[in-house]
Amino acid sequence: MNLHLYNTLTRRLEPFVPLNPACPTMYVCGPTVYNYVHIGNARGPVVFGVLADLLRRRFGGLRYARNITDVDDKINAAAAQLGAPIAQISERFAAAYGEDMAALGASAPDIAPEATAHIPQMVAMIEGLITSGHAYAAEGHVLFSVASFSEYGKLSRHDPDEMLAGARVEVAPYKRDAGDFVLWKPSTDDLPGWESPWGRGRPGWHIECSAMAAAHLGETIDIHAGGIDLQFPHHENEIAQSECAHGGKIFARFWLHNGMLNFGGAKMSKSVGNIEKVHDLLRAHPPEALRYALLSAHYRQPLEWSHGLIEQSVKTLGRLYGTLRDLGDVDASPNIPVSIEAALDDDLNTPRALAEIARIAGEARVLRNRIAHDSGIRKEKILLSEHKSQLLGAGLALGLLQQTPAQWFARGVAGSDSDDARIQSLIDERAAAKNSRDFARSDAIRDQLAEEGVLLEDTSQGVRWKRA
Repeated sequence: MNLHLYNTLTRRLEPFVPLNPACPTMYVCGPTVYNYVHIGNARGPVVFGVLADLLRRRFGGLRYARNITDVDDKINAAAAQLGAPIAQISERFAAAYGEDMAALGASAPDIAPEATAHIPQMVAMIEGLITSGHAYAAEGHVLFSVASFSEYGKLSRHDPDEMLAGARVEVAPYKRDAGDFVLWKPSTDDLPGWESPWGRGRPGWHIECSAMAAAHLGETIDIHAGGIDLQFPHHENEIAQSECAHGGKIFARFWLHNGMLNFGGAKMSKSVGNIEKVHDLLRAHPPEALRYALLSAHYRQPLEWSHGLIEQSVKTLGRLYGTLRDLGDVDASPNIPVSIEAALDDDLNTPRALAEIARIAGEARVLRNRIAHDSGIRKEKILLSEHKSQLLGAGLALGLLQQTPAQWFARGVAGSDSDDARIQSLIDERAAAKNSRDFARSDAIRDQLAEEGVLLEDTSQGVRWKRA
């Protein structure tokens, strides 16, 4: 089997062969830690985490970095708004991000570099860019000269002038050209700052990732991944400054970009306000169902996010765990099926892999029923063990079905205050939906709770519920 990935740089599907056959390198853009991330921000870590696991299986090793941007004007603004120290804000939400990604089962990176721990590397890279004529200092700022890099725009495939027309570009008198972007900027006493040859200041956003990638993965990396919204200007600028800093060496051989989540008819975005935070979703829904939902569409395509998608994911996982529960007396160890590996080799085709899981589970149920009517069918018993092994292995490859059936179905057991609160929240939402005559939503919540073993009874005093 050969892994093929769609390379945004070349706009084609290409066989992936790492520079070091024993240890590929991969860098995924992480969060700016000033608030809880929304579910759209989780798509990349989840799907590229599946890729990380595949690379480890295929090549025996992997050097995977996912950064933390902990110096940024958004963090400064959040700290000012909350009246808290800047470091406290960044540390709090960096920790929350790690917890949220772990709850979603996103494969942990080998390195989680923080921008503030790499200021010397950034300063050194900027000094080199100035020396080579690719950057210049002006009024306490240092800017990259876009005109000095003839290949600028090769990732997004647009003329620089066209890209600048649609980008948020700071027009300042100290810039030689409007498209030149900031590598270093001055800091006032109330803002984070570090001493540098250009005065006390802080790095621009783009230089952070270039410096951290070089520090931990080398001057040329195999895979750079992130959301499609980062393609320009962030990734385009990373290429320019990295390749100029390293004598023209290719910065990243493969560029992978995940599509955006749409919610309520528009792209999920903090600026629009149509977001659902992972932190809140994890308290209202099974984390595994959120993961399943994120994997349900091909990573390069947009994903329509909805409560209906979550509910369907809960039901689907319920059927799969029900199959495993019915196979509780069958001995089997996880074995990843060839069909699952083939699906993932095809540019991480997770929808195809999920369809394979459903097929394996369906065949297992047929075999289970056949054996129930004739306990002497030895061949079917062997096949049933193989199907359970494949079902467990398929789940392992996708980070699903990692609980026991008992754990899945007992996630709403009595005595769990947090789950009682979650159930009551859904019941309250159902009541509101009924009052607004949104009967489809009301019925969907009832069905979801029934799937979890929670029975509702409408009475004159309100809704009562119990676990079946």
